[in-house]
Amino acid sequence: MTFVPDFRSIQAATVDASARGLDLPHQSRAYVVAKRAFDLGFITVVLLPATLIVALALLILNPFFNPGRLFFAQKRMGRDCKPFRALKFRTMNTKEGRTRGPDDPVEWERITPLGRLLRLSRFDELPQIFNVYRGQMSLIGPRPDYFRHAHHYMRAIPGYQARHRVRPGISGLAQIELGYAEGMDATRLKTSADLDYIRRASFLLDLWIFWRTIVTVVRMRGA
Repeated sequence: MTFVPDFRSIQAATVDASARGLDLPHQSRAYVVAKRAFDLGFITVVLLPATLIVALALLILNPFFNPGRLFFAQKRMGRDCKPFRALKFRTMNTKEGRTRGPDDPVEWERITPLGRLLRLSRFDELPQIFNVYRGQMSLIGPRPDYFRHAHHYMRAIPGYQARHRVRPGISGLAQIELGYAEGMDATRLKTSADLDYIRRASFLLDLWIFWRTIVTVVRMRGA
């Protein structure tokens, strides 16, 4: 399919994201309206019932396998670099103290066994449908980073700010092609992929990413 970017070159060397971010086209109104209509229709018919079912199951299982609150909210950077609080089902043990830095590895040891299952299935992302309802996110788009980390990346990575010209997504092209971005080098690649997505944006590309996301969920290959 010609609308799918070739990421072999991106993985071989970092693309000059600053130059690529300067010529991003404006998305057509027809595409934006169709995308929003699909988002609202799909989450209402499919994802809202699924979220309620998973939430009910976790209310029963969490006291035994993942004690603590059901939801986790984190300040993320959204469209036009504005902050919002993204919702997730909690997957880690609660920990007080130092906040993880933008270049620090994920604290895998804090992820509970039940939390690991939620991450592999990506069910932990389901509460973000409420962010979609509020217009803060879309089903498909660049994944929003932790707000403090995003400010660091804007200073360190050329073109990073440009990826915030569109609504962030629950899933995105960078996630299905490159996987979880950990560290500065991976974030540079993610930025290049996100800018490619914005440049190539179309309803057909969104449907392809949506399909690949479903395959990831079914195969339990989340992170």
